[in-house]
Amino acid sequence: MIGKGAYLKRLTANLKMQSIRVGKEVQGSSPPSVFIGSWGYPNVYAGPMITPRHGDTSVMDTPEAWIPRRIPQQELIGYRMGLIRGKCRIEVTNLESPFVQKFQEISLAGSSIESKVTFTSQPRGMSFSEEHPPVGPSAPIDRVEIANIPWHRDLERAFYDSDLKAADAVIDLYHRGVPFSTIQKAFSVGAMGEGKARRLVPTRWSITACDSSIAARLLEQVRKYPILDSYRIHHFSSLHNHYAVLLLPIPWQYEWMEAFLHVVGSEELIFADHEGPRGKKEYSSVGGCYYSCKMAILEALAREKRQAAAIVLREASHGYVPLGVFNVRENVRHALSEPPLECEDLQGALPLLHQQFALPLSRFIEESTFLKEQVKGGQTTLKAFNSPLLYPEAVLS
Repeated sequence: MIGKGAYLKRLTANLKMQSIRVGKEVQGSSPPSVFIGSWGYPNVYAGPMITPRHGDTSVMDTPEAWIPRRIPQQELIGYRMGLIRGKCRIEVTNLESPFVQKFQEISLAGSSIESKVTFTSQPRGMSFSEEHPPVGPSAPIDRVEIANIPWHRDLERAFYDSDLKAADAVIDLYHRGVPFSTIQKAFSVGAMGEGKARRLVPTRWSITACDSSIAARLLEQVRKYPILDSYRIHHFSSLHNHYAVLLLPIPWQYEWMEAFLHVVGSEELIFADHEGPRGKKEYSSVGGCYYSCKMAILEALAREKRQAAAIVLREASHGYVPLGVFNVRENVRHALSEPPLECEDLQGALPLLHQQFALPLSRFIEESTFLKEQVKGGQTTLKAFNSPLLYPEAVLS
């Protein structure tokens, strides 16, 4: 069976999108945003992202705003293809570099920041990833000029506290209500943490690091709370994805399963991973979406002051485009904000899950570990879940 990484490379190789065309000099606004690559680590490509637009461009790099506003997929891609990425080769510990100091100022800005970037060549190309939002054309930078603008007050406090560990800074900012994407960008440019430990962190790694840090702290709280008294199903559809979150009235365990259904051709692929009560030590085989989803679930449980186990099913259908793990985090957040379907037992919950997906539920169960154990433990027959159903109307939106 093809691995998820190989499958996504195949998927993105077929994408044909039109990115913005600009010259070797761009003057406009940064949302604010900086991108740190991972290739060649510890010598990475880092640089600002800028658009020729002026004024408030924050929506172009604020994933938290996209799902609640129901922004169409093509419009989101348009935002991202309109962001030009500058890049220069930097050693991750070289925070004294004038370029890095400019990148930190951009990431710590309290609002969109007027910028001027001169490139050594005309920016070209684009990049799509399951880990981070798409990126438009890129080119090496020669000069970066930015306007003076006040820093985000909470980020500024974290920047100057060089005795505070990075994970603690992330948690503090999260509890202060700072948006996840804002925290992650500041973390990525080495703007928090103990002095000598600070360094640039590739964008895709920084997203998972922040998700994991927040989830770990939330799980400490959730383990102390009383367990739910019923089975609950929360579901939500957007951007050619359907999500269902099954919460079970038992102590914390977690399983993530994602199906890709006829996205490229006739494929019907399922990728899955899980963790038991003791958690997970190795990096997930399904990538950063595992941690983004986990954080969103624990956030909702902590808010309700309840403990539960969680099984999450995702089905991506034709038209799906990788937009980054925000797609998982924000959709699961939204699903968990919706009123649930409640059941007394698993036997009552499974038919409701089965009705929500084009793939038969038995296909998910076959690829699972935790859900399969629960089904066997409940002596539930799978015969009723072998027939595919048509999508509910919401999935096609």
